[in-house]
Amino acid sequence: MKILVTGAAGFIGSTASLRLLARGDEVVGLDNLNDYYSVQLKLDRLARLQSQAGFRFVKLDVADREGMAALFAAEKFDRVIHLAAQAGVRYSIQNPHAYVDSNLVGFINILEGCRHAKVAHLTYASSSSVYGGNTHMPFSEHHSVDHPVSLYAATKKANELMAHTYSHLYGLPTTGLRFFTVYGPWGRPDMALFLFTKAILEGRAIDVFNHGNMLRDFTYVDDIVEGVIRVSDRTATANPDYRPDTPDPATSNVPFRVFNIGNHDPVPLLDFIGAIEGALGMKAEKNLLPLQDGDVPATYADVEALENWVGFKPKTSIQDGIGRFVAWYRDYYRV
Repeated sequence: MKILVTGAAGFIGSTASLRLLARGDEVVGLDNLNDYYSVQLKLDRLARLQSQAGFRFVKLDVADREGMAALFAAEKFDRVIHLAAQAGVRYSIQNPHAYVDSNLVGFINILEGCRHAKVAHLTYASSSSVYGGNTHMPFSEHHSVDHPVSLYAATKKANELMAHTYSHLYGLPTTGLRFFTVYGPWGRPDMALFLFTKAILEGRAIDVFNHGNMLRDFTYVDDIVEGVIRVSDRTATANPDYRPDTPDPATSNVPFRVFNIGNHDPVPLLDFIGAIEGALGMKAEKNLLPLQDGDVPATYADVEALENWVGFKPKTSIQDGIGRFVAWYRDYYRV
């Protein structure tokens, strides 16, 4: 198949593209290579892809309306995996307009492209952050998610609503995946695992928020990618049991689906740090700080719906996942 992967120079996008290429798909990888974090890291991820047969890179911003329309018109994609977004909860507090441009304007351009090009299935990244202030654990797709606590979360919830509208109006099959704290080799430098590893190796203290009283459903990148590709391969369909008098947020009477993808095993933050210390063979000095604005104390994914839909649920332990990340980090940075 010919598949558009947006955010192809990103952490998840580059890993997903490699998997698609390995099974013989043609991948058009799109990215704007912005400087939210190291452009060199993005270029190095791209270099892995450009050495593979069947990959083509397009440097383009999803917020570029004319450019995106022209791309869809020219390429005739079979499927789209939309992973490009302005990421980060805390960055959205200082730079809200970046999220509107990428996550809202960019997403409508993706939807319009899929609609006019008659793409068979759009799979897109949502986020566990949509659960916001919810405290009922584990988080289920069948719960209400109407109380986001960051603009980033609000844009991801908006993406789900926008996707449903296009599924309803135009019959476009759409599936959203709510990612839970993705980590692993080639990861993002603004994420905790990267920040902690770098600081510990440099002998600096790490900032531990909410005084360490955090639970996170850490999900290894290969598990995320396995879920993404399996979901992309199964086109969203209407739920025949959907009842509009008692609507289910995760399904509809149109080809629209939303799934959690997490490890279903929340880990205390201090245990996560302990696993990093074990992999590095070094102890961390900790600055215990209050909870940050826009953050939540706990995440925990109910993944029953995903397992029922595609026969898969993430399972990589943090010890294995962190060990692989630390090995990659030491090799990549020669430390």
